[in-house]
Amino acid sequence: MQYRTLGRTGVQVSSLALGAMNFGRIGQTTRDEVTAIVDAALTAGINLIDTADMYSGGESEEMVGKAIAGRRDDIVLATKAGLPMGEERNHRGGSRRWLVTALDDSLRRLGVEHVDLYQVHRWDPSTGDEETLSALTDLQRAGKIRHFGSSTFPAYRIVQAQWAAREHHLSRYVTEQPSYSILQRGVETHVLPVTEEYGLGVLVWSPLGSGWLSGAVRAGREITTNRSAMMPQRFDTAVPANRARLDAVEQLAKVADQAGLTMIQLALGFVTAHPAVTSALIGPRTLEHLHAQLAAADTVLGADVLDAIDAIVAPGTDLAAHEKLDTPPALLDPSLRRR
Repeated sequence: MQYRTLGRTGVQVSSLALGAMNFGRIGQTTRDEVTAIVDAALTAGINLIDTADMYSGGESEEMVGKAIAGRRDDIVLATKAGLPMGEERNHRGGSRRWLVTALDDSLRRLGVEHVDLYQVHRWDPSTGDEETLSALTDLQRAGKIRHFGSSTFPAYRIVQAQWAAREHHLSRYVTEQPSYSILQRGVETHVLPVTEEYGLGVLVWSPLGSGWLSGAVRAGREITTNRSAMMPQRFDTAVPANRARLDAVEQLAKVADQAGLTMIQLALGFVTAHPAVTSALIGPRTLEHLHAQLAAADTVLGADVLDAIDAIVAPGTDLAAHEKLDTPPALLDPSLRRR
């Protein structure tokens, strides 16, 4: 396992980190299965675990808390808040009112007194940066969080938040968590250059492209992954973007074969090769999945392999741009771009 410094925090984290979105009912994993996955990940050298309050309605945090009991000090523990927790309109977003409550709820579910990294799950257009940053700064000073970061922020919002922290003399985001894979390279255009400019640690999610790059999706085969059952529209090959992904996967499989790598090793080796990336978040549902992903822990892709990938999916290109979650609201809601 490789280790890297998380931005400018001085904290050393593994280049593969354990993402816990599939823990609980989302991934249909039991508590015993989660504990076995966490045990195996820690034994392999992973020291960063990332979860969120809304994963399976808090069940993921509870399972992580049980799995790490007695070894908290050896783990860099991260969670997130901001996406809806139920139907109540104020149980979401980046307000002080919600973040203070959400953190206390997360700490209770995790069974810990603090988290090492607390992340705003999405930018909240209805809440000012000063409001969010001042709440996070106070929680940091209270000892409940060590550092805080953002997740899936557009590049201009990352810059704005850095400016707001300096302007109002507040602590700043020290990490960003974007979606990044061979098939979704748009963050290379603006987000990753900005994170490098500000010295942010980068934890990338969905490096296997929601399963497209796992090796389980190939032409001529029925697509039966857990994610395809949850979101069939993202795997419907009648959709042009999905046909483009399938064509790319077939070409990438040849590159992997020629390099003596699995598709998973190719995919994870690709994202961890970028100098802006600190860790790739893997999200196994089973021990089998975990071991297949751990095989990429020390994968280093040669220049010829990286060049071959660039020839298949050009740098800065998203093959499914409509699935991006950092699109400015005005591009999605006509009322925000009409006078």
